[in-house]
Amino acid sequence: MRHSTRRGLALVTTMTAAALALSACSGGSEPASSESGGDEDFTPITDISLQLQWLPQAQFAGYYAALDQGYFEDEGFDNVEIVPSGGDIVPQDALAAGDVDFAVAWVPKVLGTIESAGVELTDIAQVFQASGTTQVSWPASGITSVADFEGKAIGSWGFGNEWEIFAAMAADGLDASSVSITTQGFDMTALLDGSVDAAQAMTYNELALVLETVNPATGNLYTLDDLNVIYYEDTEGAMLQDAIWADTERLADDPAYADAAVRFLKAVIKGWVYARDNVEEAADISYQASVDGNGYPVGPVHQLWQMNEVNKLIWTGGTFGLIDDAAWKKTVDGALSAVNEQGLNLITTEPPASAYSNDYIQQAIDELADEDLTLDGTYTPIDVTLTEGGQ
Repeated sequence: MRHSTRRGLALVTTMTAAALALSACSGGSEPASSESGGDEDFTPITDISLQLQWLPQAQFAGYYAALDQGYFEDEGFDNVEIVPSGGDIVPQDALAAGDVDFAVAWVPKVLGTIESAGVELTDIAQVFQASGTTQVSWPASGITSVADFEGKAIGSWGFGNEWEIFAAMAADGLDASSVSITTQGFDMTALLDGSVDAAQAMTYNELALVLETVNPATGNLYTLDDLNVIYYEDTEGAMLQDAIWADTERLADDPAYADAAVRFLKAVIKGWVYARDNVEEAADISYQASVDGNGYPVGPVHQLWQMNEVNKLIWTGGTFGLIDDAAWKKTVDGALSAVNEQGLNLITTEPPASAYSNDYIQQAIDELADEDLTLDGTYTPIDVTLTEGGQ
């Protein structure tokens, strides 16, 4: 490992020169090579900030690994701030307000903000290529598919996480008003105490919380055989999740920002490659970031499970970070069709063409062509044995 896993959020290095010309295109602005070696007419940005959508954990391992391994430093950033959120900060709002330079957020949530608030944001890298959302229930509930939701108490955290539920119901022709959406906490207590019939859970987080709990009937940890699990990725309600968002207007008008976006993505790519190829080390980096950053109190084994599951969502066969047109369309169609229990839509019109662009991530990939990096293929999971409490 090149740098200590206890590295702080500030990095100091010499600044690398980079030049980037811009021209307008239908998916946002189109960057020219930041390795052209020409005379830049701007001062490269050396301080950068990234807003996460939750607390430090292996969901964001690639960013922490890039920091820990010096990849941001390699790209000329003197200072990198990774800003966590415990639900108190909405990533796309922080980005639109200019509080941060980039943000990680789910696509449907940002599409809702783009329409409701009239902001202009661009998805410049689609990190998660598959949905990690599930709905977990006990076999006695009889809930084995979305069609069984009607008349049931379905748990969700809210904050926009519920829209996959409604998109999946709409695809099955179900009436959302027939479902009682119950707000659950950011743990699985609602399932364990019977407050909901089916609880929302991410494959990489809350699902593991159940599997780290002792089944009082057996004295052993719960297993997947004890649960009914609906994976939204297997439904028409699946939507694109963790993406890196940038300010659309800044990309078009500020060549230094567009240049920084490409350099930032180059570091991020290498960070996620590191997290794929060094699973245990990346999980440890994430655990240390959680400890240092007062993150949600989960143990190192839980972080290892999370790292393993997150890699499954990222490395699904395509090239890292590229936005698949079909997946984007499915997300938009789901967002347009989703109607909540109060009859409200997530969005009512197609998002603008500038809502996503592959230009920046493609340039970053091209500029890394000479490095020995495998940026496609499917992740081969490791075996992770969960322990009580994930400790």
